[in-house]
Amino acid sequence: MKEFILSNKKSENCILVGLITGRQNEQKTQEYLDELAFLAETAGAMPVKRFVQRLDTPNNATYVGPGKLQEIKDYILQKDQEYDQMLQDFKAEYGANTQFQFTGTTDQVEIKTPSGGKMVVELPPDPRIGMVVFDDDLGPKQLQILEKELCVKILDRTSLILDIFASRAQTAAAKTQVELAQYQYLLPRLTGLWTHLERQKGGIGMRGPGETQIETDRRIVLNRINLCKQWLEQIDKQKATQRKNRGKLVRVALVGYTNVGKSTLLNLLAKSDVFAENKLFATLDTTVRKVTIDNLPFLMSDTVGFIRKLPTHLVESFKSTLDEVREADILVHVVDISHPQFEDQIKVVEETLNDICRDMTQEDIHKNDRYGYNRKDKKQWERTLKEQGHQKPTLLVFNKVDNYTFTPKDADDLSPMTKENISLEMLQETWMSRMGEGNCLFISAKNGTGIEALKSRLYEMVKEIHTKRFPYNDFLFQHYEDSADTEEQDL
Repeated sequence: MKEFILSNKKSENCILVGLITGRQNEQKTQEYLDELAFLAETAGAMPVKRFVQRLDTPNNATYVGPGKLQEIKDYILQKDQEYDQMLQDFKAEYGANTQFQFTGTTDQVEIKTPSGGKMVVELPPDPRIGMVVFDDDLGPKQLQILEKELCVKILDRTSLILDIFASRAQTAAAKTQVELAQYQYLLPRLTGLWTHLERQKGGIGMRGPGETQIETDRRIVLNRINLCKQWLEQIDKQKATQRKNRGKLVRVALVGYTNVGKSTLLNLLAKSDVFAENKLFATLDTTVRKVTIDNLPFLMSDTVGFIRKLPTHLVESFKSTLDEVREADILVHVVDISHPQFEDQIKVVEETLNDICRDMTQEDIHKNDRYGYNRKDKKQWERTLKEQGHQKPTLLVFNKVDNYTFTPKDADDLSPMTKENISLEMLQETWMSRMGEGNCLFISAKNGTGIEALKSRLYEMVKEIHTKRFPYNDFLFQHYEDSADTEEQDL
């Protein structure tokens, strides 16, 4: 009998499902599915098919309509039949008594023959579908019905993001935050996990152990959520103490959408080796590095990136991580200009930043004595936040100019200009006129384009805050020109 050793494991196949609604047109749906596909690839899955349906609202039971659900089911069954056919062909070639197993996505097997020889056989990709990923959050009932109908693993956007977060978390703070978000996601979905313990009949004295077990699990999850919150409070106190020990250095925070090059930019400016990868949420733990430009040192922090359709409880779980943003003196908003929807990403980041600052409670204010607010200032502070959002000095940095492409229009083409026809020079003129030449820069962290201009602008912004906070000479060294200017002012 032949024995097989499987190697070179790959990701499992998945299906993406989205809806076209009154609030979300077809173009927007395709953009969300593109992002969902990138999320799936980051998590280790391989998107092979997309299903899109036009509905006014998602179906309360199955998210999609009955016809589209049957279409998805037929596609899964078709791939299972292709897999069965592969098994038959393999048995016909190597013998009916050959024992083997396709473990999702291997493309090679090593055969050990009875004589002791070895033979490597190339296999076609496993066509079976391992899971179906939906672009929106699914309710407990929807998850239960879909798993019963499709007989595969069902994930929604939130569970996929949580899976990526769990694989990226390294520090105790990040692991605790991920655990809190996972329990908050799991709490309303405990129903249906204990169907084998449900009561069989109604009436007095006929209650089964099913509901008791669910209540027990719910209590365990709630206790775990409270415990995670207590741990995060302790971690917040430790972080606040660490931030106090940073002294008088000006703080600069890198913010932006996920996978726009924040970590790469930090490595370039701070000459560090922070993990950077072309995947979503490569950075989950806040990283702080000391950067020195000319004669002025300051601190620069790399924060977790934002994303569209980010669940509310997920943002709340990571507020302790985003304390770096709230306490920063300067925000550097990094944008991927090569992305076709970079303007929407800018809006998402701005809205999330405003929400973070707007949700600062009285407890948060008193925990940080750097602001020095008392109770009388609380109402005025909250009113200001609601009206203005965050008012920190912000530098808008468009990254990845080396990846930007456009399609120039012909001279005799009279059709309206689209986004694909806008050149990089036109974008520079538009955004510089809108934001001001000093508040908008175009760079490439990969090949170093525009980095010197970025350093010069950062130096000016940090120096302005530094000299106001410390009027006396407190630089690493004094320039000759600055010394001459100071002497002339004294005379």
